[in-house]
Amino acid sequence: MSLLRAVRNNAEWCDLMCRTHGPGGTFAGRAWTSSHRTPPLYPDAVTLRPEAGLADVLTGVDTTRGCSVKDSFARLDLSGAGFAPLVEAEWIDRPADGPTPPPSTPWVAITTAPELAEWATAWDGGITGLFRPRLLAHPAVRVLAARRGGEIVAGAVVNRSGSVTGVSNLFAVDGHLDEAWAGLLSALPRQHVVGYETGPALAAAHRLGFTSTGRLRVWVRTSG
Repeated sequence: MSLLRAVRNNAEWCDLMCRTHGPGGTFAGRAWTSSHRTPPLYPDAVTLRPEAGLADVLTGVDTTRGCSVKDSFARLDLSGAGFAPLVEAEWIDRPADGPTPPPSTPWVAITTAPELAEWATAWDGGITGLFRPRLLAHPAVRVLAARRGGEIVAGAVVNRSGSVTGVSNLFAVDGHLDEAWAGLLSALPRQHVVGYETGPALAAAHRLGFTSTGRLRVWVRTSG
């Protein structure tokens, strides 16, 4: 099932990012969890199956203020445990045989630590320090970018797991997300692409041939 593959791919990406900062998490039958607080913007638990319950995501994690849970199927109610909804998004899917749109700017791989620092600055101003050089050595990961006039103007990270390629952190400095998606897809020919998006990035993905396959909700602990 495409949705389950997208969920698993994203959980593997979360685990991989944790391992670039320290310990990774634990995969169980219904959820991935981290006993250590995860890097900024990354959840402490991710549901892997629709039947996951509160115990699957709250046991073994640091549930103090700031703890976050990605309910991959938007089925849990964590309000009774001191959590509040943070964001909702939609899982997206594009089959490998989808037409590849012509890019306005070619996308290339980021391969060095200075390039990665430049990419991170284009993504968020270099504020979070999320992306560390050891990420570039992982065989399942590619950090991609488009340049114009020597400057990075768009980018994304992709990670491969099983039969799908997951997309995260897609951005366009000028806000032209249709062009960003087109450029990224041109760099991923004949690959089954999955991910999740919200807002303008979701609308742009739909215009580029993605379909929505389900909803997710991220919860954050606001007290305690």
